[in-house]
Amino acid sequence: MSDDHPSPTTPPEATSAEEAHPRRPRSTDPQELGFTPRRAVPWLAPFLLISTGIRTLLAMFFGAYLDKRELQNAFGNGVSRQVGPDGGLWLDYVADLGDGFDATYSVAYLIAQPELEVDGHRLPRAQALVMGGDQVYPSAGYEAYEDRCKGPYQAALPLATPGGPTLFAVPGNHDWYDGLTAFLRLFVRSRDQYFGGWRTEQSRSYFAVELPADWWLFGLDDQSGSYLDDPQLTYFETAAARLGPQSRVILAVPAPTWVRAVDNPTAYDSLDYFIRTVVAPSGATVRLVITGDLHHYARYAGPGRQLVTCGGGGAYLYPTHKLPERIEVPPRDTLARRASRSEPYDLAGRYPDAARSRRYGWGIFGRLPFRNPGFGALLGTLHTLLMLAMVGVAANGVDSVEQRLFSLPLVAMLLVTVVGAGLFAKPPSVDGKRHARHWILGVTHGLAHVALAAGGTWVWLRLPFHDWPWPLPVVAAAVLYGPVLGLVASELTALYLLVASGFGVNVNELFAGQGIEDAKSFLRLRIDPDGTLTIYPIAVDRVSRRWQVNPDQSPTASWLTPQAPLTPRLAEPPITLAP
Repeated sequence: MSDDHPSPTTPPEATSAEEAHPRRPRSTDPQELGFTPRRAVPWLAPFLLISTGIRTLLAMFFGAYLDKRELQNAFGNGVSRQVGPDGGLWLDYVADLGDGFDATYSVAYLIAQPELEVDGHRLPRAQALVMGGDQVYPSAGYEAYEDRCKGPYQAALPLATPGGPTLFAVPGNHDWYDGLTAFLRLFVRSRDQYFGGWRTEQSRSYFAVELPADWWLFGLDDQSGSYLDDPQLTYFETAAARLGPQSRVILAVPAPTWVRAVDNPTAYDSLDYFIRTVVAPSGATVRLVITGDLHHYARYAGPGRQLVTCGGGGAYLYPTHKLPERIEVPPRDTLARRASRSEPYDLAGRYPDAARSRRYGWGIFGRLPFRNPGFGALLGTLHTLLMLAMVGVAANGVDSVEQRLFSLPLVAMLLVTVVGAGLFAKPPSVDGKRHARHWILGVTHGLAHVALAAGGTWVWLRLPFHDWPWPLPVVAAAVLYGPVLGLVASELTALYLLVASGFGVNVNELFAGQGIEDAKSFLRLRIDPDGTLTIYPIAVDRVSRRWQVNPDQSPTASWLTPQAPLTPRLAEPPITLAP
């Protein structure tokens, strides 16, 4: 049952000196790197919003048809074993990493270094790396994985060496958008089992790993919280047969369902079912649950268990100041008939802190229009059409068929504006209930844009452009009115997002619209031979945005180095879990 893999050597397909020691890039040109460093995803870009929404809906409605987990029963069912030379183990955890190059590579660069000195602690490179989900944005695909995930990590650690680290990965919802096709090709392989300098060792989209001192790592794939398939449960039940009362388990899961359960009580049911039916019968205890999905660091401490979110691998920062100070896990109002006993968990650590998170929120006014120019163009187009419709109604008559055709029905435009704003307050694909505050804030936002359009129309009618011969008024509106109102409407939307976030509405959009690349984080864990587990939550306040080719020509040295040194620190003091 156990696959105790030897330390990786150079890739078996390396049959020449050039293949065994790949040529190092001489510049940051994509032709030299072998991939294209990408900018951060502009999450409020209109076409991206539409395409991501379509993919989300397809995943919701047809996810069962795209689900390849049932087919994985034909794959290998081995359990890996990871033990360091001293009988202990260093283990890294990073999640939500495949976004813009600067943030993703800053974290990858730190993970790949032979040693980090963080607040007086000397932390050697981990012998195993766990990627906790959403390895690529905005959706899964071969090219996206190469440019946003594998390429940066290969540049950070180019070559596998004897005794080099291994890699395991949990799929997140963005990895699922193509039914796991690209994920399986990249992380579940029987040939070319190398991800830069890491060796991939899992045989399915989920995995079980035996760690030192009777610690175990289970990585779950629950398809965005839907359910755990029978082959997966059978796989883990077989692995759990080797556990005993002295065993301690680390669960790596795709999302912090303990936080989502505050608004959606059924969110935690799948994870609770796994703990009750697979782990608990063995007598083992789950001491640590780690996840990403929310792009920050947060730790909830409860009776004998830590619930840690660490999604700071590269994606835009998600706020921490709206996190509940205390939660109950599982929630008392879950519909599960056999749920575990509810226990209180307190928010014991977060990064960034609440005050800094609030300050980041106020940055929406400067970042929204300039990080998302397409969103401003969309709003400018909407307001231009609204103004033309209002002008058409205000005019006493029209002079031509063309003008009558172009004068869009005002009622239709008003409905589009108000309904669109209402849906923006709570998109249909977002988990959780739609409360009255969503409708109130959403409709108010829509009416604010209608008022802005009325004011813009009033100003436009006092300018000479509308008296010009047709079609010059339309041209003037597109060239002059649209860009100005697009900027003003963007600031109005920014004000709405800031106000709405105070009521727990559009909190994600407030930060997604800013695309903040700083304040990144990952975990470095140490399991001592005596069974003591220490968690070092590593924070990076500012990522690098300027890179240079590394003059070090050793095959394992990072290809690029930051022009100004990165300065990692601890997000909070180390957390120690005694045996």
